[in-house]
Amino acid sequence: MMLTWFLSLGLAAPPTVRIVHSGLACNIEEERYSERVYTIREGETLELTCLVTGHPRPQIRWTKTAGSASDRFQDSSVFNETLRISNIQRHQGGRYYCKAENGLGSPAIKSIRVDVYYLDDPIVTVHQSIGEAKEQFYYERTVFLRCVANSNPPVRYSWRRGQEVLLQGSDKGVEIYEPFFTQGETKILKLKNLRPQDYANYSCIASVRNVCSIPDKMVSFRLSNKTASPSIKLLVDDPIVVNPGEAITLVCVTTGGEPAPSLTWVRSAGVLPEKTVLNGGTLTIPAITSEDAGTYSCIANNNVGNPAKKSTNIIVRALKKGRFWITPDPYHKDDNIQIGREVKISCQVEAIPSEELTFSWFKNGRPLRSSERMVITQTDPDVSPGTTNLDIIDLKFTDFGTYTCVASLKGGGISDISIDVNISSSTVPPNLTVPQEKSPLVTREGDTIELQCQVTGKPKPIILWSRADKEVVMPDGAMQTESYDGILRIVNVSREMTGTYRCQTSQYNGFNVKPREALVQLIVQYPPAVEPTFLEIRQGQGRSITMSCRVLRAYPTRVLTYEWRLGSKLLRTGQFDLQDSTEYTVSSLSRDSYGIYNCNIINEAGAGRCSFLVTGKAYAPEFYYDTYNPLWQNRPRVYSYSLQWTQMNPDAVDRILAYRLGIRQAGQQRWWEQEITVNGNIQKGELITYNLTELIKPEAYEVRLTPITRFGEGDSTIRVIKYSAPVNPHLREFHCGFEDGNICLFTQDDTDNFDWTKQSTATRDTKYTPNTGPNADRTGSKEGFYMYIETSRPRLEGEKARLVSPVFSVAPKNPYGATNTAYCFSFYYHMYGQHIGSLNVYLRLKGQTAIENPLWSSSGNKGQHWNQARVNINPPTSFQLIFEGIRGPGIEGDIAIDDVSIVEGECMKSDQPANNLRSGAVGTLAHIRLIPVIILMSVLSHQR
Repeated sequence: MMLTWFLSLGLAAPPTVRIVHSGLACNIEEERYSERVYTIREGETLELTCLVTGHPRPQIRWTKTAGSASDRFQDSSVFNETLRISNIQRHQGGRYYCKAENGLGSPAIKSIRVDVYYLDDPIVTVHQSIGEAKEQFYYERTVFLRCVANSNPPVRYSWRRGQEVLLQGSDKGVEIYEPFFTQGETKILKLKNLRPQDYANYSCIASVRNVCSIPDKMVSFRLSNKTASPSIKLLVDDPIVVNPGEAITLVCVTTGGEPAPSLTWVRSAGVLPEKTVLNGGTLTIPAITSEDAGTYSCIANNNVGNPAKKSTNIIVRALKKGRFWITPDPYHKDDNIQIGREVKISCQVEAIPSEELTFSWFKNGRPLRSSERMVITQTDPDVSPGTTNLDIIDLKFTDFGTYTCVASLKGGGISDISIDVNISSSTVPPNLTVPQEKSPLVTREGDTIELQCQVTGKPKPIILWSRADKEVVMPDGAMQTESYDGILRIVNVSREMTGTYRCQTSQYNGFNVKPREALVQLIVQYPPAVEPTFLEIRQGQGRSITMSCRVLRAYPTRVLTYEWRLGSKLLRTGQFDLQDSTEYTVSSLSRDSYGIYNCNIINEAGAGRCSFLVTGKAYAPEFYYDTYNPLWQNRPRVYSYSLQWTQMNPDAVDRILAYRLGIRQAGQQRWWEQEITVNGNIQKGELITYNLTELIKPEAYEVRLTPITRFGEGDSTIRVIKYSAPVNPHLREFHCGFEDGNICLFTQDDTDNFDWTKQSTATRDTKYTPNTGPNADRTGSKEGFYMYIETSRPRLEGEKARLVSPVFSVAPKNPYGATNTAYCFSFYYHMYGQHIGSLNVYLRLKGQTAIENPLWSSSGNKGQHWNQARVNINPPTSFQLIFEGIRGPGIEGDIAIDDVSIVEGECMKSDQPANNLRSGAVGTLAHIRLIPVIILMSVLSHQR
């Protein structure tokens, strides 16, 4: 049967939050000040779920801080209920926060600290107590063996010599200690005045005591009278100067060291080139380029003493960027060259290596030598590398001609750079002008534009473009852009490029005189930017709406026109005067006036558009999560669910006539749908309740809810409902197989030593302890869940794990004096293993928190099978049940429980079979799949 009713009250609740865990935790502890610590092994999967209440449904946000001292939320966030990190790494440990907020009161925040455990392979290094000038470890010498391993938690070390365990004080010639500055991650074995027996095989064992099942790790080192630190030799020159395209081979050989050192090559400027070929100590770079130049180092290491390192520098020859400039007589501050005065021609190139650079000068193809009138100089490489000058003293007509400077590298193999400079009566300094039609220059956003400066003079210099109105970079990202023809080409112009640009002459390839410059104005037109670009308006029929479209910016701002359209239908046009916005009103909405309204605001560059979606669709309902939804139903195979929601903005559109309810079993494709009629108006905040019945235990279902008005269907909302054992006002029957996510509202006791764990055979760790624990749940299913205590390390004998049930309210007493109601409490337990401890069950009555009455107890190995326990209880008031598992003397002591039930009435006699709830549910599931409409058709009319 399904019932529907409304509670006529406004409903809102601030958020609450708590964090639950799943995944592969090693241990979960409640520390002081209620901080939760979740311990997990590196490489496993972290899964944390944030359970929230509150209405409207709170928004959930996961954040992480690196340390435990900061509550600041960082940018990296996850907006899901479940935070899942596969293959978790050590740097991902830290404190994780779940924050829930819905606009009511303060946000709710809970945190849990995640501690990632790991153990790296240990490394043993050997050191002498004196300088390592000699290569061997002779007698009467002290030797230190240092063992280092990164780990969490802190590692414990032990040493062995051969098979002998070395302890502090066990051998007068041996001392074991930790340096105070290493915080426990290093252990040193000191061998004082080496003896013959000290030459042996030493082993360092690193252990984190099997936490998270992390095994111990061991490393060995053979100490002998030949043990020595490494030494190497490079069979190459330093530096090595090569031409581009050549193959270079660097050879590094060991000249000493025991054990044999390993050789590695590194590059000071970063990683080795991808094309590098390594073969032991030999490094080969085929077809070398200038990018491959730099310092390369060979490093030898054998964990004895300090690594040996030898380096060489590779220099790749190069000549590039040939330039020239002409300097008129510097003593007269001339801009022109004149007969009878001095003129200097300068030539510059970039050369690698600079000491190999040579210059030669020619006039009209004939070699020039330095003379009294033709003075050739070369600038000191340390002052201005790669520059040569030709000073012509007392210029004559016969000096006119073409002068050529040729740059070469002494080593050869690199093409020369030749630069021609013409000196004649037509050699004049530059001048810059901007064509009249080229400034101001008007273009549209997105176009390609060319800014032009005309340069005259001979020779024509390189032109430098920059912004004149503000200090910003040019379109290519540099502060200045070079141009050889005076044109600056800009592709895909944007509005930010509007402004004044400066073109100026440079000294390069021209006269070394005061720069000439000119300005070019660029104006970029762009279509209007408007708001809102999109807005949804929901309103019922017969009501009025007004839409407004506003101009934020546009260029040009003059001659702005607008047009309003509904679809393709033109509604109104006009022109802006002084206002910056336009409005359109629909006085009475009808079915034909719903749709998309567009307002286009237009200038010379294009149009900006405001879009308005006018609809009569109802807003989505919001499910209410704060009630305990699974309902009591006195049937073992099915359950009911109290579905509750409020309607968002019910007055925004026409009256809601009905809701379309869709439901489907999780994992299925087909929805079964039914309409729920609504009589009268729904008020804002009004809580609506609808009971779903005939749901199969323990299946989960998807529920979809869609409001319907005379306009049609509104927005839908979907939630998943899951079965969990009900906690009822008056207990009649309770069944729990621990299949649901909240384990039937059982909780972990804060006063115990460790927790019970939810487990199934299909999901348990492959490294579980054999010879203890169940192979399946109570029904024999590998996928079914049960609760158990894990007794592996670090658990100790006698430690307790306590699982506390929800509070059960008993039926009211009979007013005519009958005795308390009797209940049959039953459960299945599994106690298999040679180290089984004890399982105890206690009854805690309301108001007697400190008093727990023993109900049942069992100890020792009961075999590899499930057993059922039945106990009659007669509680006079509300009560809780407590399962207490006590760890036995060893790791083969796992205890499990499953299928807990409380049924009104005394227990059946032992010869009567107990109800098999889970197998019964399977039969019902098959029935539901054949006739699923049963779920939806059991309905009474809508009631207020």
